[in-house]
Amino acid sequence: MEHALAHASAVLGHPIPQSRFEEARRPDDRDGGLAGALRAADSAGFEVAVGPLSLSELDRAVLPAVLLTRSGALVLEERQGAGWAVHDPRLGAGSRTYLADADVTAAYAGQAILLRPRAGAGGETVQRGHWFRSALAANKWSYVQVALAAAVANILGLTTSIFIMVVYDRVLPNEAMESLVALTIGVGIALGFDFAIRSLRAGFIDRAGQRADLSMGRAIFERVLSIRLAARSGSTGATAASLREFEMIRDFFTSASLVAIVDLPFILLFVGVIYLIGGPLALVPAVAIPTVLIVALVTQPFLARLAERSFADGQSKQSVLVEALSGLETIKASRGEARMKTRWDRALAAQAEHGVRSRAISQLALNATAFVQQVSQIAIVFFGVFLIVEGSLSMGALIASVILTGRALTPLAQIAQTLTRISQTRTAYRAIERMMQSETERPDGKRYLARDLVAGRVSIHKVSFSYPGASEGSLEDVSLDIAAGEKVAILGPIGSGKSTLARLMLGLYQPASGAVRVDGTDIRQIDPGDLRRNIGSVLQDAWLFSGTLRENITLGMPHAGDAEVLEAARVAGVEDFAATRADGYDLMIGERGEGLSGGQRQSVALARALLGRPPVLLLDEPTSAMDVMTEKAVIARLKEHLAGRTLIVVTHRPSLLELVDRVIVLGQGKIVADGPKDSVVGSVAGQGG
Repeated sequence: MEHALAHASAVLGHPIPQSRFEEARRPDDRDGGLAGALRAADSAGFEVAVGPLSLSELDRAVLPAVLLTRSGALVLEERQGAGWAVHDPRLGAGSRTYLADADVTAAYAGQAILLRPRAGAGGETVQRGHWFRSALAANKWSYVQVALAAAVANILGLTTSIFIMVVYDRVLPNEAMESLVALTIGVGIALGFDFAIRSLRAGFIDRAGQRADLSMGRAIFERVLSIRLAARSGSTGATAASLREFEMIRDFFTSASLVAIVDLPFILLFVGVIYLIGGPLALVPAVAIPTVLIVALVTQPFLARLAERSFADGQSKQSVLVEALSGLETIKASRGEARMKTRWDRALAAQAEHGVRSRAISQLALNATAFVQQVSQIAIVFFGVFLIVEGSLSMGALIASVILTGRALTPLAQIAQTLTRISQTRTAYRAIERMMQSETERPDGKRYLARDLVAGRVSIHKVSFSYPGASEGSLEDVSLDIAAGEKVAILGPIGSGKSTLARLMLGLYQPASGAVRVDGTDIRQIDPGDLRRNIGSVLQDAWLFSGTLRENITLGMPHAGDAEVLEAARVAGVEDFAATRADGYDLMIGERGEGLSGGQRQSVALARALLGRPPVLLLDEPTSAMDVMTEKAVIARLKEHLAGRTLIVVTHRPSLLELVDRVIVLGQGKIVADGPKDSVVGSVAGQGG
């Protein structure tokens, strides 16, 4: 399926990189890879349609089309006489055969996949729509149903007041018992429908909210993973707090607040009915409604400012919490509890103060609304009595007007609380929108070169770089060339730019000037996923995730076979300790690799880099936490494993120099030595002596 969609996208002139398919796979997919392939096409900027389609409907306008057959997937490229030009992925890339109509019809399983690039204003391929607006637009019919259900429910809500008015004015004076029974049955039916409609409305809101939640949640998390490291702002805790505010947005669109907003327009209906049956009494709700709205609107600027401050305080609190949990071991060992408690107390106090102010203003608006409601009902009764005495109003009409006034003001009773939630939701939306507008590794309109496999030549051409916010540069005018298959070590004192250079080679950061090239191509032209699947890397911090040992090794290749996993684990030294455990590669690892020693974590990270035999290996202090014997064994196995592959190792340890033939020395962001290992190491040793 993946090969068929990749070929179809190439025919359309927008090839989907293989790395997109790998990123889109899910271990729990049970459909032969169809869902993952469709996710990859969607993320690569394609509109995808799947469904039953007859061969007669496949004309030039919709080709190429992917047909699901009983033996796999075929790509119909074009119509040729009484048959089709077809690409069969099983015959290899670039293959093209001719199949007659009868053969295609016999193989066709009835489902076809059509795809077209999403076109922007300039004709370039763009990604999916806005994370928020497109999710709501996709559920617009559900919200239309909510509005229709609200209209029906509010109209049915008139029956109770009309029933009471008729009973008082017509049934009681005439003792019309048969009419009473008929009216009661009719009202009972109306109330039953009202109950059903309100239940359906709640179901519509829940289903729409669920779909929007999934759509927005996926889009937000995908954006988090695709943001450029240089574009990140704030601490990890602050970012987590911003993401947590997504719950505020979701809750608003699945809560009673949305129902209150939908019911607001029907206030005019109730006021109109009051005017029809009570005449001048309609002036009471007509005055009360603007009064409540004015009170609610006056409080909004204050609530908005407090919501912003409370959000900032929440970010500070979350930042302290995440830092404390991540560094709990260090806090205990360094006796830093007092410092962290002080920061936590300050964050709590600030948030609590703003929370008290916000609740006070919200409660003021609620109390004002309740006061206006009570005054309105008393005023209706007061003026109604005079109208009854004058003979211009009946007793039943007065009672109905009181009931309808209560119904009209009920949505307003929630308006202050709803507007408070709107302020909080708006603040949450702005925070997430800022993050969603951050620069990503795959910006819209950017077309990358597909590089499934590289030879392994790495070039650095006049590269300078500074970290965001840094006062001094980390690299300055660095140039070097590493041939395919060459083994190179990068040495230098702390802060000389070694790890920065490794990050630039992986495309984690972009140089301020100059270029990093792989096989002569600037890596900014290569899809980041394709680049990193060709460069197996171990960064300075061997970061593991909660899960099994196997899941941590196969982090980037979840569908790797057992033979591949075992080979990588053997070379990296994971097999040395996994073989001694009863649960082996199903060993559960805690967050950040808790339960393993530092050396074992590095072994797992090294196995992860070796998996899939990438043509380039970039290792930053891969054995710094290993004991001498383990390191020696790993180096010996690596020597056999690295034949024909490019190796770039950043290290302070002389033992790793056994793996290389060339040494580059950095100092203060510049290359100070570059040449064969023996001459450079001897020169550096002589200068040190």
